[in-house]
Amino acid sequence: MARSSDQKAFLFYYYCLKFSLSVYSTLFSIIGLVILGIGIYAEAERQMHKTLEGIFLAPAIILLLLGIGMFAVSFIGMVGSLRDNRTLLKMFFWILLAIFIIQLLLIFIEFFFENKMKELIHANLQEGIKHYYDDLDFKNILDFVQKKFYCCGGDDYSDWEVNLYHACNSTGPLACGVPYTCCKVKERLELIDIIYVRGCIHAISLWFKDNFEATLGIVFAFLSPQVVGLFLSWFYWTKLDDILSQSDTVDFRLLQIRDFRFKELDLRGAGWCLCLPREGGYIPVNTDEDGDTYNMGDNNLEPQCKV
Repeated sequence: MARSSDQKAFLFYYYCLKFSLSVYSTLFSIIGLVILGIGIYAEAERQMHKTLEGIFLAPAIILLLLGIGMFAVSFIGMVGSLRDNRTLLKMFFWILLAIFIIQLLLIFIEFFFENKMKELIHANLQEGIKHYYDDLDFKNILDFVQKKFYCCGGDDYSDWEVNLYHACNSTGPLACGVPYTCCKVKERLELIDIIYVRGCIHAISLWFKDNFEATLGIVFAFLSPQVVGLFLSWFYWTKLDDILSQSDTVDFRLLQIRDFRFKELDLRGAGWCLCLPREGGYIPVNTDEDGDTYNMGDNNLEPQCKV
């Protein structure tokens, strides 16, 4: 009775892990496809008015890369959990772990090399400001940032000098000016000399430092789903190892392989990864002269492998 109860608990734990990892991977596969679809649409629109090439300046490219990455990794985990494929589960775990470590390194670099990161972001923002009126995606993003954080430009308001329309040597009505989102007074007729002079890079950096709890919350919300995926895949992977070790009645460590050639094995049904199980296995089990299988737990029998 106790053995039956333990078996039920064992299977319940197995199915809970399988269901949780399958739902987790399927959910993020769908999210990845949605992001990929948005990225494809945005990139198609961007190609019609192609101006910006930098990866930091083209949200469509970021969405495409993010969507492809999320879908590919989640799909590997989904198939691995549904098919109980340990190779795919290990691949899912190690890829997700590598992505997680890379993100931690980026946070470390941002924290300890803040000035270098600001210079990199500023250089890309300068390129975007040059084409401010030519790229609607970048324009909308920068307008939102300038209004949200009460800032102007990248380093300061003088960054707008690189824009053809706002340069002081320009002859248009916008010469020596800034966009209306830099202005403290939102009415367009009262914009003269009433602007934010602080750059958006500094404004965003100060906001994160002043709102440390919110920053931790954002980082936690971004990294915690990946930690959940790592734990689920690890537990499920180890659970499959336990199941396979309990169901395997042959201790292959006791086999003495004689004249064994891998090329002579019949691997039909093993799949492209050579990892799918088959009833009876792929390596022939020791048999005696009467055709009976040896009990590998009996140390009085000398094991051998006939190929």
